[in-house]
Amino acid sequence: MKRYLILVLISFQTLLAQVQFEAKVSKTTLGLNERLRIDFVMNMDGDNFTQPSFEGFRIIAGPSQQVSQSWVNGKSSFEKIYSYYLLPNQKGNLIIRQAAIEYNGQIYKTSPIKITVTNAVQEDRDPNDASQISADDNLYLVADISKINPYINEPITVVYKLYFSYNIGITNWRELDKPKYNDFWSQNIDIKQLVGEEGMFKGEKYRFVVLRKTVLYPQKSGKLVIEPLSLDIDVQLPTNRRDMFGRVVVTNGNKRVSAGAKTIAVKALPETGKPADFSGAVGKFDFKVIPSKTNLKNGESLDLMVSVTGSGNMKLFTLPKPVVPSSLEMYDPVHDEKVNTTLSGMSGKISDKYTIIPQFKGNYPIKPMQFSYFDLGSGTYKTITSPEIMINVMDGPSANDQVASTTSGTSKNIISASEQFKYVKLDTDLISMKEDDFFGSKTFYSLLFLPFLMLPLIVLLKKKKDTINSDVFGNRIKMNNRLAKKYLSEAKKQINNKEPFYVALEKAMHNFLKAKLHIETSDMSKSNIQQLLASKNAGAQTVIDFINLTENCELARFAQSSSADIQKDFDKAVMIISDLEKQIS
Repeated sequence: MKRYLILVLISFQTLLAQVQFEAKVSKTTLGLNERLRIDFVMNMDGDNFTQPSFEGFRIIAGPSQQVSQSWVNGKSSFEKIYSYYLLPNQKGNLIIRQAAIEYNGQIYKTSPIKITVTNAVQEDRDPNDASQISADDNLYLVADISKINPYINEPITVVYKLYFSYNIGITNWRELDKPKYNDFWSQNIDIKQLVGEEGMFKGEKYRFVVLRKTVLYPQKSGKLVIEPLSLDIDVQLPTNRRDMFGRVVVTNGNKRVSAGAKTIAVKALPETGKPADFSGAVGKFDFKVIPSKTNLKNGESLDLMVSVTGSGNMKLFTLPKPVVPSSLEMYDPVHDEKVNTTLSGMSGKISDKYTIIPQFKGNYPIKPMQFSYFDLGSGTYKTITSPEIMINVMDGPSANDQVASTTSGTSKNIISASEQFKYVKLDTDLISMKEDDFFGSKTFYSLLFLPFLMLPLIVLLKKKKDTINSDVFGNRIKMNNRLAKKYLSEAKKQINNKEPFYVALEKAMHNFLKAKLHIETSDMSKSNIQQLLASKNAGAQTVIDFINLTENCELARFAQSSSADIQKDFDKAVMIISDLEKQIS
């Protein structure tokens, strides 16, 4: 009896116990290269556990299940745990969503957990983890920066190198966080093929691979931060064990490394000696202004090339604009850049080509032009001045003639700037050189499936046509209607020819009646027509007029009648047909 009482009490206690199911994490803020442990804990023996999707994380271990039960002072406790080890795939605020489990037919869910992932951090090594020690001691990601205190618009390079010792192997890597270059003009240098090299690092020989090369031009002064590059690397790590052949057993592991954030102290360009026309050019340059010709005939044009060659921030400044006399019409320039970007920075040539058209005869000077830049070699500003260019227009109207012509009110044929190019074709008809393949195109598939799509339509049309053809009575009515309209139209055309007119009019009246009364020609006697029209609620006078007109058609063909009588009979026929249309039910 005592035993049953204890069992009853235990069962009653179990019923009163509150079911708890919650998620616990090792930390809520971690670096991009740190691991996160999460435990889903329940105080009852639930079933059908459903894990969350773990968006933004990668599962590196789990799930592992632990079950424990204990008795303390007559009280029992139960705990079931599902454990995972996760690695974040990105920075930011990530959400671990709800897990679910079933107990006694009820579904229990955990609360969502917010995890903050920051930049990669320096990890403390675990002395009990031989694999981690090996990876930490033999794997480094380094960002080599050519200069940490440049001037504004002075090129610097960032080269990312992955160093690894001869003791480990690397099978793959993935970028977790790409570096951002805020307040820099940047361009990546293409690396066609990754090549393993040897070099000294921390006083020892290492192998290394250059992963990325970037050229930067700072755009403002002060301390600028380059955010780090972070990698997730799959490595092969040696162990202390050997196989049966005496070879070292290696294990596959994972390591996340970061180059760390870098701070660049950018110096402002000096204000002392800065020219008024300085446009931001920094480097070493040569400046030239070259005309295509200086002697012109009336109606000819010249090209003025303004160019800068050298090395520096070629794409980050503007070229000076020439100043020409009002008698020379200058058009907007055509800009051209032939610039190469290497680890040493940009170099090449940029140019503006102006088209200039003189309006009058004479000599016209183009003033000297100046180009100023900051020379990194000497740390001073330098200015290059182009020589004055004299344009000689040898013939054509002069400016004085134009003034005199305007004063006297006479006009001369002066070629305007728009007429200079009126024969130049401005619209282009470009045709693509690449021809689309017919196979696999939309037209191909349309033609392929069109017969199958038309089959249902063809079947429906065939059925409709068969239905129409089987309706002999209805087809006869339609034919009589068409004949009535046809002969009435024919009568109108023959209104000036008495005999053909009355023949057509009589046929029109008969076919109309056949269509309305559904009778044949053999049934069209006078008494029968009167009886049928009366049964259809036709007016008595309209019936009399119809019979009189049909009888008159036969007599009028052989009697004398005027054109007025013919027109009167046609109008009367139209009126009778119209009245019968309204009256016959």
